[in-house]
Amino acid sequence: MIDYTTEYAQAIVDGKIIAGKKTIQACARHLKNLTDSKDSDYPYFFDVKKANRVIEFIEMLPNPDDGKPLKLVNFQKFIVGSLFGWKNKETGFRRFKKAVISMGRKQGKSLVVSGIALYMLLYEEIPKYDRQIYCAANTRQQAKVVYNMIVNFLKQLRSKSKIIKKATSVLKSEIRQDGSGSYIMPLSSDYNSLDGLNVLLGIIDEQSRSTDYGLVDVLETSQGQQSQALLMIISTVSEKVNAWFCTQEYPYVTDILSGKITNESYFCVWYEQDNEAEIADEANWIKSNPILFDEKVKEKLLPNIRAKWQEATDKDNQPPALIKYFNMWQQESSESYIKIKDWKDTEIEIEPDLMNKDVYIGMDLARVGDLSAVSWIVPLEDENKFFIDSHAFVGTRGGLQNKIDRDKIPYDRLANKGLVTLSEAETGNIDDQQIIDFVYQLVDKYQFNVKNICFDRYSANNIINNLVEDFEMVDVAQGYATLSEPTKQFRKYVQDRNIIHTSNQLLEIAVNNAVLKQTNDAVMIDKAMYRNKIDPLAAGMDAWTRAVLHDFKHSNIADNDFYINEFTF
Repeated sequence: MIDYTTEYAQAIVDGKIIAGKKTIQACARHLKNLTDSKDSDYPYFFDVKKANRVIEFIEMLPNPDDGKPLKLVNFQKFIVGSLFGWKNKETGFRRFKKAVISMGRKQGKSLVVSGIALYMLLYEEIPKYDRQIYCAANTRQQAKVVYNMIVNFLKQLRSKSKIIKKATSVLKSEIRQDGSGSYIMPLSSDYNSLDGLNVLLGIIDEQSRSTDYGLVDVLETSQGQQSQALLMIISTVSEKVNAWFCTQEYPYVTDILSGKITNESYFCVWYEQDNEAEIADEANWIKSNPILFDEKVKEKLLPNIRAKWQEATDKDNQPPALIKYFNMWQQESSESYIKIKDWKDTEIEIEPDLMNKDVYIGMDLARVGDLSAVSWIVPLEDENKFFIDSHAFVGTRGGLQNKIDRDKIPYDRLANKGLVTLSEAETGNIDDQQIIDFVYQLVDKYQFNVKNICFDRYSANNIINNLVEDFEMVDVAQGYATLSEPTKQFRKYVQDRNIIHTSNQLLEIAVNNAVLKQTNDAVMIDKAMYRNKIDPLAAGMDAWTRAVLHDFKHSNIADNDFYINEFTF
């Protein structure tokens, strides 16, 4: 018996098929788990027969284009086989409860999940009755993309099989298997009245653009009583780099595939380009477009991608093409300050030793009790680099949930991670004392030698007055003359990997939100977009106006005399 799943995984790991880093890691995970399964203590095993059964069912479905049986490409077999082949040794139930799958456009994602949905409607044994399957998305129109494909498959099956025709009904807004009371329905993100669902399979399409985790949460919580529940999230990336799919799910997938985190019930495979430079060689396009392995598909798809990429290059407008065809995150604005990949590339896993080091602290303090931030920059003498981190303070006036919904930022989750402090004031406004206490606690924790605390002159005077006795305070004028050169240099230091940071979601959101405004050759970060929060970066930029002047003992960083001569505070 051919093991399609393992055959593909082995070919990827052996380098017989060109693949990106995350794809290789996903396949290596499968191979490692096969070895693990030989150990009696490992709770899972791989059932090749079951994996192949579902693959063969989908390949029996008539292609909507020509009516001939479908032919799955190797990567599609890997996905299907992984989800259905891995089982719990004790119960026999499926191992994976959640699957996150990402790749470029037109790769047959919808085809795969449609086949899975139809199989589970017709042949799933547990539960025997009331198998609820939902095709969900941000809009009902998008949700019906997968749903309509399932309808087309079923209609053709019904025309060929009297048994299936008798057992199923295709209604206006649902598909039913009449004998078991099971059904498939489309579902949009208008999910507020969905309490009471008991979902077996939830399919969420194109989630990278969603700013709301609610749809995922509703479906996941509805699966609590299911022994073999499965939630599938399929998507190409987008320009929504501050949405949860980029800021939460993508890092989580990265950590699982790298082995940093273990989650045995979470399947993930991510097809993307490893960097923009490799796009110059078309042979690498299969990394984000795995369907190019199929020569017939390649004949049609490759010229189309080639033409779109050439047009994007000619127009100097590559980001949309990088998103659609190469599955690479790109910011929404062409004026974005720092590219998401540049920021990601400077991220380190473990905070460096900061004890007893110099520090430059910056503060961006709210005048209306909304959001304040304290950021700190630490020169790392041994590396001639700078480390940056940040903490924010969130006002809760009007209700925390209202603020979360308005800003599209999960402040409650960030508070649980220790990245923000929620106001404890009765008014809900930011509590100045919390900020003052935080600064002293930060300095005490690391025994910092505080060189300067830099602030916007329009900041809250109460905080400044409480700190001035113990620290050298620097009033940073918020104009081009003061901020233009530091703004340029901060970006250059990031690009050159001379500024590093650990994972800090709110700081990352601020970096992703930041856009430049320009007058002649002078630039600065635009604070005009009130709702697009950049406070942690703004605080960091205040600190950077002084940190960039730091005199490293063994420096190979460019001379900063220019700034000393030009800066006025």
